[in-house]
Amino acid sequence: MPAPMTPGTTTLHLQGCLDRLRGGDPAAREELLRHSQERLRKLTHRMLSRFPAVHRFEQTDDVLQNVLLRITRMLDRVEVASVRDYLRLAATNIRRELIDLARHISGAEGIGANQATPPPRRPDQSDQGPANDPAAESSGDALSLADWTEFHEQVARLSEEEKEVFDLLWYNGLTQEEAAEVLAVSLSTIKRRWQSARLGLMNALGGKSPV
Repeated sequence: MPAPMTPGTTTLHLQGCLDRLRGGDPAAREELLRHSQERLRKLTHRMLSRFPAVHRFEQTDDVLQNVLLRITRMLDRVEVASVRDYLRLAATNIRRELIDLARHISGAEGIGANQATPPPRRPDQSDQGPANDPAAESSGDALSLADWTEFHEQVARLSEEEKEVFDLLWYNGLTQEEAAEVLAVSLSTIKRRWQSARLGLMNALGGKSPV
């Protein structure tokens, strides 16, 4: 089993894949997608576990495959030069897929339109959301599809600096140290922008998002 990548080696590996992709190596795209896949799976599983109304209809791997297809199509159309650009592209496509999924299910003709009965709750299911998860309500109640859509739309309205940090940490699953290296800023700058983004989301969502 290969050793875990440090922030520096992660960035170098991704940049190497992007350079190879621009040079015409098709295997580089598969490496990029494999790198994102596990982080995307964890994110979609975490998101869907907080939204039982969605999880009843869409499983983690289904959403994951849709996101990877979006990223693949974008890589076919857009030349991505840097790790920073690639991770921004990945986050944008994750956000769009999750918003589209919520709208698909909650629309007047959506598959969840007439499904009002909540799914059964497992006896061992915890009410505690994941640490530092701005999409988890402090009450522990399941969020509505409208909450889900509004959350992602509000992320898209953050300032560019805040949104980029939020995208790296929350959608791409980077550590704060990794994000600081990708953006070439100090760790304290990442912490400040992350805190500001979370407070802004909490205010925009009427206090539903804990910090």
